[in-house]
Amino acid sequence: MTILLLILGILLALILLFVLVVILLTPWMDRWGTTPAEREAALPGDDLLPEPARLVNRAVTIKNSPEQIYPWLLQIGADKAGMYSYTWLERLTGCEMAKDEVIRTEWQNLKEGDLMKMCAGEFAPPPYIVARILPGEAVIFGHKGDGKWEELWHFVLLPQADGTTRLQTRTRTNMVGGAWEVFNRIAFVMERKMLLTIKRLAEKK
Repeated sequence: MTILLLILGILLALILLFVLVVILLTPWMDRWGTTPAEREAALPGDDLLPEPARLVNRAVTIKNSPEQIYPWLLQIGADKAGMYSYTWLERLTGCEMAKDEVIRTEWQNLKEGDLMKMCAGEFAPPPYIVARILPGEAVIFGHKGDGKWEELWHFVLLPQADGTTRLQTRTRTNMVGGAWEVFNRIAFVMERKMLLTIKRLAEKK
């Protein structure tokens, strides 16, 4: 009985530690790489879901122009260039995922209403819909429920005076609580890798 209580005590302590870490780290994860001004700024597509239950902003600085970065955004998708993240991990979960680090002409004709697949095979979550496109500036993906946007995933290119570009992502979502809170922590890890990969590809000579 004493050993059982000890094991239960350790498990409870580990669970509490995990919850504490998540609570402390969530604000940092939800604003990773961004400035207060960027988090407050209006971005293309904000009007599609004006009052989300949750708002997340992340960003990286890329040493290149928006024109050189934008083609990489058009190729996002499991059946195209991939998600620019941990491909081996995505495949490990049974998610079929491409990995193509070359600009392909045939993938440069993305249109509003097109689908962006998170997994290429039959085992896949619902694909994103291309909600809005601003050529050379922004691509916004989203999910709908009952004909209304429930989640938006913005990729916005913001040119800087020094010749660099800020690639800012913004998630506006009403999908919160329960399992979504676990998913959102995983999403941070994958999206951070995604931004860093796009940065590497766009800066590659």
